[in-house]
This record gives sequence, structure tokens and C-alpha cells, in this order.
Amino acid sequence: MTQPDSKLLAHIRIVLTRTSHPGNIGAAARAMKTMGLSDLVLVEPAIFPNSQADAMASGATDLLAQARVCATLAEALADTTLALGVSARRRDIVSEVLTPPEAAGRLLTEAQAGRVALVFGNETSGLSNEELSLCQGLVTIAANPDYSSLNLAAAVQVLSYEIRQAWLGHAAWPQPEMDAAVGEEVERFYGHLETALADLEFLNPGSPGKLMLKLRRLFARTRLAKEEVNILRGILTAAQEAKQSANRARNRDAE
Repeated sequence: MTQPDSKLLAHIRIVLTRTSHPGNIGAAARAMKTMGLSDLVLVEPAIFPNSQADAMASGATDLLAQARVCATLAEALADTTLALGVSARRRDIVSEVLTPPEAAGRLLTEAQAGRVALVFGNETSGLSNEELSLCQGLVTIAANPDYSSLNLAAAVQVLSYEIRQAWLGHAAWPQPEMDAAVGEEVERFYGHLETALADLEFLNPGSPGKLMLKLRRLFARTRLAKEEVNILRGILTAAQEAKQSANRARNRDAE
């Protein structure tokens, strides 16, 4: 039997955002290594590096040593084509909700073309709506509804296990359906969209948050291919140039 492609596991990133307790970072690294995952990224950890993290990592201190620390989640996801947020609560900001086995299959399929990520929030508050707006789907673990709060490292272990089982069960995966834009390209598009809508006086530049979150949700439902991002940005540029031309003409008429 053909062996699974080890590159797929290397392309799956675990992102921990705003982690409060360094021991949870170490335990998460241990959970990852037992399942063959190695790409760990930390966003604004409260305390790292730390001896507690090293102690809880046990034999996985190499993952801590090579872990990347980022100032923002957008930076952590800049080179990924798919990011799935992990949360016990359903959120309106993300349209697609996956079970752990479904998430594992999706991640391994997309990992053939590039890097993908699972995003875990703060131990107390979880993922914010702003953080979820950077994800294209949500993963929920079917825990006891009367007590559904999993320890962070336990949640990482559950998802890592599902990924490994899916990886071991398939020698080949279907090719991704699209040449997806990476996070950095999508974020540049959102920045361009916000600027263009302000230029066109459709958006109040003083309070863009609510509308931009809704627009992020709209585009996240379909995801964006590289070519589609280029087309949309071309439309925005044309609209901005038309607005500028109209303003210049109006100014000339007023002179």
C-alpha cells in the first residue's frame, strides 16, 4: 500500500492566539508532536518562552524552540490558503461549521496545495469575532453540552488525532477545487475594499467595523481564488479612478 504523503502534515499549522498560561503552550506542543504535526505559531502569548512550557512539552521542546511568535493573527495566517477556527460556540461570523473528522479531511485536501491552519483562541474568552473573521470555517468538538469547556491542549490533541487518523487512512486525496488566495492576499483585498468604499462615500471611515465584518462573512462563504482577488481589486481601482475623474471634472466646472 502507498504510504501517505508526509508533506501534508508539515503543511498543517497549529495557531494559538493570546494564550494565557505557558504550560498550555508546552502541552499543546506535546499533543502536536505525538500526532506528527510540527508547525506551531503563537500570537501574542502572555508568557513565552517559559520553563513551565518546557516542562509540559516533555520531549517536544524542539517544537517550542522553532515556534514562531506573531504580533497579529493576520500575520500568522499570511501564507495560508485555509484557516479553520476552533470554538465551542457557533458564531454568525463564520458560515461553515465542521466536525473534527470533516475538518481533518478539508485540511489534508487543501494542504496538497499550500499551508493551512487550525486556530485556537484564548483559554478563557476563546476566539473573538475579529479573529474568526480571518477564518474560512469553524470547527466544534461534540463535547458534553452541560460542560463543554475543553482544556486548550486537550482540544489540540483531539484535532491532531483526527488529522493523523485521516492521514493514515488515505494514500491520496482529491485535488483542491481552486487556486485559493493566501491570507496576505485576502487581507490586502479587504484593506483595498475598505479604502475604496470610503472613497466612494459608501462607508463611514470613522466606524467601518460592522460593515467590514459583514463583507468578510460574505466573501468567506465562497472563499476567494487568486484570480478572483485580482479581478475584484481591478474593479475597485477602476471605481476609485472614475470617482477621482468625476471629482476633477466637478472642480474644473466650479472654477
